[in-house]
Amino acid sequence: MSADRAALERAIERGEQEGGHIEFKTRLSRDVHLADGRMESLAAQLRHRVLSGDGEALYVVGVTDDGGVAGISPAAFSETMDVLSLLAEEAEAHIHDVETWSAGDGPAEDAGLVGLATVREGAMLEADDEHIVVGTAGHVDHGKSTLVGSLVTGQSDDGEGGTRSYLDVQPHEMERGLSADLSYGVYGFADGDAVRMDNPNRKSDRARVVEEADRLVSFVDTVGHEPWLRTTIRGLVGQKLDYGLLAVAADDGPTKTTREHLGILLAMDLPTVVAVTKVDAVPDDRVAEVEREVESMLRDVGQTPLLADRHGVGTAADEVGDGVVPVLLTSAVSGQGLGDLDRLFETLPKRSVATDDDFRMYIDRTYDVKGVGAVASGTVRSGAVEAGDELLLGPMPDGSFREVEARSIEMHYHRVDKARAGRIVGIALKGVRESEIHRGMALLPRYADPKPVRSFDAEVMVLNHPTRIGEGYEPVVHLETISEAGVFHPDGGRLLPGDTGETEIEFKFQPYLVEEGQRFVFREGQSKGVGTVTDVSYAGADD
Repeated sequence: MSADRAALERAIERGEQEGGHIEFKTRLSRDVHLADGRMESLAAQLRHRVLSGDGEALYVVGVTDDGGVAGISPAAFSETMDVLSLLAEEAEAHIHDVETWSAGDGPAEDAGLVGLATVREGAMLEADDEHIVVGTAGHVDHGKSTLVGSLVTGQSDDGEGGTRSYLDVQPHEMERGLSADLSYGVYGFADGDAVRMDNPNRKSDRARVVEEADRLVSFVDTVGHEPWLRTTIRGLVGQKLDYGLLAVAADDGPTKTTREHLGILLAMDLPTVVAVTKVDAVPDDRVAEVEREVESMLRDVGQTPLLADRHGVGTAADEVGDGVVPVLLTSAVSGQGLGDLDRLFETLPKRSVATDDDFRMYIDRTYDVKGVGAVASGTVRSGAVEAGDELLLGPMPDGSFREVEARSIEMHYHRVDKARAGRIVGIALKGVRESEIHRGMALLPRYADPKPVRSFDAEVMVLNHPTRIGEGYEPVVHLETISEAGVFHPDGGRLLPGDTGETEIEFKFQPYLVEEGQRFVFREGQSKGVGTVTDVSYAGADD
């Protein structure tokens, strides 16, 4: 349930009723409310409220016992939510949603916060083992965002790309009709039926999909415009993707950007599906021509195209990967091929992930959420993390790691108590300010002994370069969510286009967390290549 200010005011006006499902609290603290047996009595009270509300209770926080607005500091509000989460867990319930407002006309730091927490019966959902993450790619205006928007809502596009607004996009992107950053979408399946968003502009609707679906499909939608290729690489390299979805418009066909994005998908060993989009906008003979162009493009890079309309979706799901790339004909306007994509995504197997390894997540985005504090988001690379876990964050610019705590975890706006490898999550962190967290940093268990890496050895393949790569060459290295200038020191002094060779790569500005076996992409202007880390050199904490 997503509350608005009117809902809060109605709750306050109704007052706390004996036996009702509404509870007023000024604040909750660990020292007072979790000590000397109070936790058991407060958990019993919470359980009573939930049962009285047919499985749902409302906790109005930052108010007096009679409903008067008091307001509490953001830090006190965060501690209150921590305590309420522990009480809910004790009462076999969970916090489903939290809405906050400033208690006065000024900012929350001065006026204090007041909020409404919705508590629901049942433990918080753990991400299921059937969750797949799909990264989209393709040339600008080839309809990948529109296609995803239609998939997650089941709504037909208006022919102007309207359904792309259903993804997490910024207002300036909508105005121009061009994506400038990564965006996200989610839908799922339960008992063979699709679970989609009714109103994608409501965060609670995304949370409902996560709550109801037995199998989830999350999309990381990348950018097709050439100037933002760096962002596209970040999306395809920095997320723990299971599959790639490459869009090729029937009215345009494969372009230079299409081939470049395909090369990145294959370089990252991602099983890929090609969706020929906008088939409603061109004659059948043009669709057939583009289909042949796609087949030729795939064969040029050693892949085997599999036409789904000829061999069937079941065969496509069974054969994808290991050099086989299914090709589907689609239209977000007419709906052609969307049912085939549904069946494909419902049946594609989850690729193996290192769930038994220690927790690790590279940070892609950061937020400062009112009443919560610093939130770091990214894809869990390995292991699992639970609310309350003690973690390390870093490396910081000086090579050190900061001790932090996972205050709470959300997946597509749905609060979860645990997230495993492959999940795209936001983790609220205690012990650090949002301004101190940067993309490329990593989160690890407190017991880990991470070492900052300033340089590493790698085997690289030069895909494109006008001359030779020599000593001191400085491209941008994209490794996990790291995007940093790296100085090359190639063995033998140079690497030529098409060469595969060894080189030392030194981060120009600061150290990062790097391990042997990680794959990366490097790019500078029209030059690009791929590589694999073969050895690392640790930096001192004061380097």
